[in-house]
Amino acid sequence: MSLIKTALGGAILQTHFTSAVILAAGSGERFGNADGTKQNVSVAGIPAVVRAALPFEKCARIDEIVLVGREDEIPTLEGYVKDFSLTKVKAVVPGGATRDESSAAGVAAVSDKCKFVAIHDGARCLVTEKMIDDVLVAAYRYGAAACAERVVDTVKICDSRGMIQRTVDRDSVRLIKTPQVFKRSVYEVARTMTRKDGVAVTDDCMMAEHVGFAVKLVDCGRENIKLTTRDDLALSEYIISKREREAEE
Repeated sequence: MSLIKTALGGAILQTHFTSAVILAAGSGERFGNADGTKQNVSVAGIPAVVRAALPFEKCARIDEIVLVGREDEIPTLEGYVKDFSLTKVKAVVPGGATRDESSAAGVAAVSDKCKFVAIHDGARCLVTEKMIDDVLVAAYRYGAAACAERVVDTVKICDSRGMIQRTVDRDSVRLIKTPQVFKRSVYEVARTMTRKDGVAVTDDCMMAEHVGFAVKLVDCGRENIKLTTRDDLALSEYIISKREREAEE
């Protein structure tokens, strides 16, 4: 455990050795691969995975970064590390056939000193240092935390035919994003039990849910979108442009 100063008022807060695992091993089939996989597509002049990694590089609470990529793209990721001065990157490792396998490969490569691990989708290239910091602070307090977005629309539950069954209280509904941060021991126990029970998961929070670990959700707004289709690329570049204008004002 160590002490760091926050940007606000110079307050001293406790922190822990924290590793970031950035997942960039997907095929991006829905995005289309005319210009390569989505993690390598240029977003306002910078590869998406690099944009995702830079806020972790700058975040004072992050001690190291592990990049997880496709086997055939490892040299490309290693080139990014050098070209964009990602000095916190400890390792670039190949992922697996599923997100779960890639996440596990990344966690397996972190330092023995790691107490908390932050897992982030490389296609979420609009994450900010503040979002990361807010989720980390919550994870240090609760043992597990995840970036989330409040739902503003009315939410309906429907059947297999698309017929409405009931309305959900939207105040209790969140859209889950990344980073998702866990005490390392929590992550390892949750993954072991989930695999043992044969449970398929689509994010790391599902593993914690399965074994009864509570996860604190942190509202990080609506801009932490994921590149899924080409429309998301245009929206991402618009948000980046908006942020740059706001920074100049």
